[in-house]
Amino acid sequence: MDIMIGKRKVRVGSLKAIGKGGEADILDLGSGLILKLFKTPDHPDYAGDSPELKRERKGAEMRLKQHQQKLPAFPKGLPARVVTPVELATVASGPGVGSICGYTMNFVPGAELMIRYSQKDSRLKGFPTPTVVAGFKDLHATVGGIHRAGVVIGDFNDLNGLVKGDAIHLIDADSMQFGRFFCTVFTQKFVDPTLCDPKGDSPLLVKPHNENSDWYAFAALLMQSLLFVGPYGGVYIPKAAKDRVNHDARSLHRITVFDPEVRYPKPAVHWSILPDDLLQQFHRVFKKDERGEFPRRLLDGLNWQVCPKCSLEHARFACPVCQPGAIGVVKQSVEIRGTVKATKVYMNRGVILAAVFQGGSLRYLEHDNNQYRREDGTVVLTGALDARVRCRISGDRTIIAKEATAIIFDGAKQKERLTIDMNGTHSLVDSNQSHYYFGRNGQILRDADMGHEHMGDILQGQTLFWVGPAFGFGFYWAGRIRTGFVFDAKRSGMNDSVKLPPMPGQLIDTSCYFSSDRAWFLWSAQENGRRVNHCVVVRPTGAVEGHAQAEDGDGSWLGTIRGKCATGNVLLCATDQGIIQVKHDGATIAEAKRYPDTEPFVSSDDSLIVGADGLYVVSRKEMTLLRIT
Repeated sequence: MDIMIGKRKVRVGSLKAIGKGGEADILDLGSGLILKLFKTPDHPDYAGDSPELKRERKGAEMRLKQHQQKLPAFPKGLPARVVTPVELATVASGPGVGSICGYTMNFVPGAELMIRYSQKDSRLKGFPTPTVVAGFKDLHATVGGIHRAGVVIGDFNDLNGLVKGDAIHLIDADSMQFGRFFCTVFTQKFVDPTLCDPKGDSPLLVKPHNENSDWYAFAALLMQSLLFVGPYGGVYIPKAAKDRVNHDARSLHRITVFDPEVRYPKPAVHWSILPDDLLQQFHRVFKKDERGEFPRRLLDGLNWQVCPKCSLEHARFACPVCQPGAIGVVKQSVEIRGTVKATKVYMNRGVILAAVFQGGSLRYLEHDNNQYRREDGTVVLTGALDARVRCRISGDRTIIAKEATAIIFDGAKQKERLTIDMNGTHSLVDSNQSHYYFGRNGQILRDADMGHEHMGDILQGQTLFWVGPAFGFGFYWAGRIRTGFVFDAKRSGMNDSVKLPPMPGQLIDTSCYFSSDRAWFLWSAQENGRRVNHCVVVRPTGAVEGHAQAEDGDGSWLGTIRGKCATGNVLLCATDQGIIQVKHDGATIAEAKRYPDTEPFVSSDDSLIVGADGLYVVSRKEMTLLRIT
């Protein structure tokens, strides 16, 4: 496909794909510009006969039709933080010649999606709480400026904000609402329920977005960024069966996470760390339907401090845990609960960066007191904790990667420095007990006795891969195509014909867990305004077996895509209700067993590691060995 950008003809197939949303593909034009190319109704992401895909095709048709008038009329004078169209792109030849098919916009280098604010590890890796608050102060001014220009954001969510330093840049400006051009798309987690059908099983927009709905979304984004849970998060478990409602419908009934019959998520920070005036504001917005501009004074008045006694970060006059009358938590080194014996094997004020069970023992890398340190006390590297660092363990070796550089340490000695490929901000490197693997110049390479061994070819900058004890799995995307591949962990050669199920929508996150003969590949995507998690099993032959999906945050084993480990045909999953066993049997992936006695010792934010004598639960600062009889 050829397009015209101004007077310049550009062949789309020659451009590097750097992202994908639910409505468009994102391509790199170079020179600090990117192209947003709208999906047409015949886009492969919309292929299929399901009612949802039929709606997507219809939506693509309507969007393209509206953009013919909307984009040329796009308003001027929006705040500088809004990434607005620079030039329009048109079809160069064939059917639809001259019609608008996309636009160029400025690239924001080094930025990350605003969803990072709501991920707990972000506090330790580049986004401390004061930085998050500063970002929302910046965003507050941007939202006000947008409204003064006569524009409404509309579909305001954590995927159309880019965070860089203390600034938040807003993208997807083409979906904003102005004049006679209404925004009809929405995201369930952030749509104002007063604009939705109150009798629905999930939020369905029936009234136009407005300035108040933008401020509602602002409040929801702020809350999830401070507490790691949104206003309608957690799991609702009413005592009376008649009061049960669909998880997605809770916002329509104003059943907030503060409700006593909602199980508060364990990974979330308790709301008691916030000052009363901010808590009251959240209550008025999410429970009492109060609307209007979010009070700026509530952001300016936040004063964060760390309790010198328990190290809790809070914004109150006194620590909510240590103040008189508060109930502290007593941590025991060994505790028995029913069939479970829990032994605390590690506690530290630092942070655990990587942990594996290799060679018959637990191996880990921690960061504490400005040092990167292995489990035997060996200091691998000295320096502050960096959000851009990716850490891996291979026996006694430690791999520390930052952007396009990876350093291999053997004990405390630096053995090798590598230049590696990146996918966005992701350094392309992984390891198992015997080897480390990395991407370079469109190839996957593995350490060998004589230099590096070539494992197979990939698409540079468009690939992700993981390696287990016996084989590796990855996938790449080229424009509209996403293809999986597998490779043997010890021998050169790659099978790149793995047929993954359709992966529509905007890809948010991925993870992969290995046993000796299975890779459990999980991904999270934004699909038609919903956050959906998927899981498939890939065999060493490349066969894809089974496909499961669930709503993100629904409390099931697939409510998150992290906190899991694989052994044989079993996937063990950490949830706030305890560990859940999931089995793969031929074409099915399904929950097989629950271990309720593990509930006090695990949360959905933890990692799991199968050891020789039990199951290790790894949090950021603790490791606990569980033995289940």
